[in-house]
Order: sequence, then structure tokens, then C-alpha cells
Amino acid sequence: MSSAPNVTRVTRAGVAWLASAGTYPRHTPDRREEHRDTPVALPCGTAFDVVSAPAIFGRRMLDRLWDDGPGSGPVAVFRGRVLLFAAPGTAQRLPSLLAWEEWGSNRTEAVPPLLCHGTGDAVTVPAPGGGGAAGTSRWLVAPDSRHPWLPGPEVVLWAALRAARTAVRISIFPPADQDAKVYDVSRRR
Repeated sequence: MSSAPNVTRVTRAGVAWLASAGTYPRHTPDRREEHRDTPVALPCGTAFDVVSAPAIFGRRMLDRLWDDGPGSGPVAVFRGRVLLFAAPGTAQRLPSLLAWEEWGSNRTEAVPPLLCHGTGDAVTVPAPGGGGAAGTSRWLVAPDSRHPWLPGPEVVLWAALRAARTAVRISIFPPADQDAKVYDVSRRR
């Protein structure tokens, strides 16, 4: 069970922080107040980067960050993906760290590709008012301050590796031969 905070609505300071990523940050908070139930497209690379993971795996990463690690910055669910806000530069550095760990070399659904959004990319985030049907678009950890703590690439890598370990059971024994004859030896005389 995760101990992530239950902040599902973006505070005014959080709206200001999200707006700081945009082209016109001074005008955005007023506009957001008028349209609190509308998703927002924001550029990445200046105020934050975003690491996007499939919903179940992303939730496992979030659980690892809060249960065993330092916590996280803002986290949203949008269109079946978990959007983990990270420190600027994470999108550039994380892919090489994942490659070094041979991430995805033995790909299964339990170890999915992570999408890294940085400079030149934009992401759509849920409405600041927390609108959206349950599970489709919402904040898991909403921005609540003007300067939220954002994990760097090493912390995101740590969370991804821990989440992958909980998702994939590794055995030192080869899989059982499905065609082998099995005899119950417990009934021997």
C-alpha cells in the first residue's frame, strides 16, 4: 500500500509552477482559474521533464518512491499512462542509464518501455481542478507548491528497477517441462 500524499487538486501555487513552464507564465494562472476542468498542454525541459509509463507499471514506480524511497514530485494519470514529473535534464540522461542497465533487452509486459519527455516535447496533463473520470485523467500527487521537489534520473532509474523486480519473478530454476511425466512418490511403501 502506497503512502503517497492524497493531494488531487492543484493549488494556486501549483498552478503558478505549471504555468512557469509555458511561454506566457504570467497570464496562465488567471486563465487556468477560468478553465479548471480543462486538461493543459505544457512544454517540458525548463521547469520539469516528464517520464511516462503504462499505468500499472507507473503506479508500481510511484509505490516504490513513496514506500522505500524519497517520495516524488507531482504525478498524474492521463490516457492510461502515469506521468512522473522529474528534474529538467532527466529525459536526456535516463535513456542512457536504462540502456546501461539493459532495460528492455528481455522485454515483457512487466518491464515496459519508459517514454522520456524533455526539451522540445510537450505533455498534456489533467485539469488543475482534478476533473476527469476516475482512472482516465487525474492527479495522483498534484503540484502544491511553487518549487516542488523533482526526482532526478538516478532516482527515477532506482524506482523503475525496483518496480521491475516486483513485477517479474526471477527464478534460478529452469521452467518445468510441461510434457514431463510426474509421479507422486509420497505414496511409496
